[in-house]
This record gives sequence, C-alpha cells and structure tokens, in this order.
Amino acid sequence: MSRRTLVGGLTLAALCSVSPAQAEETLTVYTYDAFVSEWGPGPSVKKAFESQCDCRLRFVALDGGVGILQRLKLEGEDSAADVVLGLDMNLMAEARDTGLLAPHGVDLSPLALPVDWDDDTFVPFDWAPFAFVYDTQALAEPPHSFQALIDAPDDLKVIIEDPRTSTPGLGLLLWIRHAYGDRADAIWRGLQPHILTVTRDWSEAYFSLFLNGEAPMVMSYATSPAYHMAVDHTDRYQAAAFDEGHYLQVEVAARTRHGKHPQLAREFLGFMLSRDFQRELPLTNVMYPAIDLGDGLPEAYSKLIDPEVYTFSPQVVREHRKAWVDDWLRVSTQ
Repeated sequence: MSRRTLVGGLTLAALCSVSPAQAEETLTVYTYDAFVSEWGPGPSVKKAFESQCDCRLRFVALDGGVGILQRLKLEGEDSAADVVLGLDMNLMAEARDTGLLAPHGVDLSPLALPVDWDDDTFVPFDWAPFAFVYDTQALAEPPHSFQALIDAPDDLKVIIEDPRTSTPGLGLLLWIRHAYGDRADAIWRGLQPHILTVTRDWSEAYFSLFLNGEAPMVMSYATSPAYHMAVDHTDRYQAAAFDEGHYLQVEVAARTRHGKHPQLAREFLGFMLSRDFQRELPLTNVMYPAIDLGDGLPEAYSKLIDPEVYTFSPQVVREHRKAWVDDWLRVSTQ
C-alpha cells in the first residue's frame, strides 16, 4: 500500500502539515518563588499575557534574584529560560557580564521611577526602598537610624537576610555601606547584639519569623505595610523612616540571548510595562509599579513613608560586592 494512502480522509503529507494545539509556543520565564505563589502576581500575569499572545507562559520558580542569576550562570547557553524576571540593579552588571542576555528592544518611555533609566538590556518592572518593618504592638517607638538601633537595649532584636542569598540582605549591606562608607564595619559590629538571626531569604524572615512574633523588626521594604493595610485591614505593621535615607531596589527583567522564542520574549518584556501587568503589583508583589498608575495605585500607598532614596551604580556593586560581603562575614563571625 502506498505511504500516501488516505488515512481518515487525509494523506500522510496533509497530516504532517496540521499544527496541533500542543505545538503552541511556550515562553519560559525564570523568576522567584514569591512572584508565582498563589498570592503573588504570577497567576494573574499568566492569564493576562496568554489571553493576548497565542502562547503558553511557563514560570520556573527559583530562590530569589541571586538564585536566578546562579541558575542562569550554571546553565549557560543551554538554559531553558527565554526571560529572567527578578534580578535587581545590584545584580545587573554581573548578569550582563555573563554574555547570556540580549537587548530588549522595548519602549521605555512609560517608565516612572525615582531614578533615570536608559538601559538596552534590562526592563524595570517595580521598585521600593528597603526598610525595617516593625510591629507596633511589640515596639511603640522604633529606632530611626542605624546608630539609634545600635544604642537601643540589647533585647531589641531584628531579623535580617543573608546578602549572599537574598536581595534584601544584599540591600541592607549596600545601604549601610552607602550611608557610612569606611565606617560600615563599625556599624555592623554595633548591630551584632541586636541581630536575632540571619535567614536565607525574605520569605523565611518575614512570614516564618517576623509575623509569628519572633522579633519586633525585620529587614524588608517600605511598601510592606501597604499589604497589611489594604488586605488585612490593619495598621499594626509599619516601616521605620531612617535619618540616613534608604537604599533603593529596582527589580528588572531581561531576555536571554539563546532563548528559543525571542519575539515572544520581547512581547512579554513590553507587556510588563502595560497596565494589565503593572496594576497587579502593588498588592501582590507589594512594590511600587514601574509606570504611573494614577488613581489605580491603592489608597494604602498614600500612608507609606516617603524617604530619600539612593543607590550605587551596578558597576560599583559588581566591583566591590565580594569584598563587602567578605567584610560582613568577618565582622559577623567575630
């Protein structure tokens, strides 16, 4: 019998030309676990993007921005990622140096950030100042500077994150370094009696320990109280405004150079700056959106502290990060 015999009314050649539903393109995005949790923006973002892209969106949840970068380095050109989402400014230069990322080709004019942004590789999607969040029921008057925290009674404990594995942990390290320069080691020595524990990531510090009453203060974000005010309907948790100003985090995404779906990746990066994406962030990722939402920003955000912010350039962080982490380790183990 001929190999071109009709099968169910179609020749074999015709069958081969059919595009089955399962051939639909799948865009793979590496991100952090909180982004794709049931309370994070991931589920809504997936639904909104799939409704317009004629594709499937697959999130791969990793252990924070540091974990995303480590995974990308480990996999190299063989990475399954089309997009990495969840790095921040402090990791940008190191990520760029891998040679594994490609220009985004996105119109950045919608951006509304507290810093100027002109980068051809990284697209910001949200931002917030780092801050110590405190429990008003356990601490009526929080310290308002690092020196005041050092001078507080030793029974005032804080929970912080490891700068080697956590972007808030690295943020705290850079905050102190930016505010105090060569005096950073002395500040860390003064803080040691107040540090209850150093966790691997923010989720463990905030959810597992702080919200369970293990300590009255935790290293987090100035935006964290917005969730409690808007969703939990409580003013119990607030951020302390520090006299030194606050270090800024801007979270970014980029497309990979060897991703299998470069056009879809560009579309997704552009979609990140749309209202459909950005409006999900304030009460799920609990960060300021990267564009101006106007009246779309939850009312709770008007009650947050509004501190002076600053940041090192990504190049300075790349140059000094290892040495500054080593300094922190040395002081912390003395």
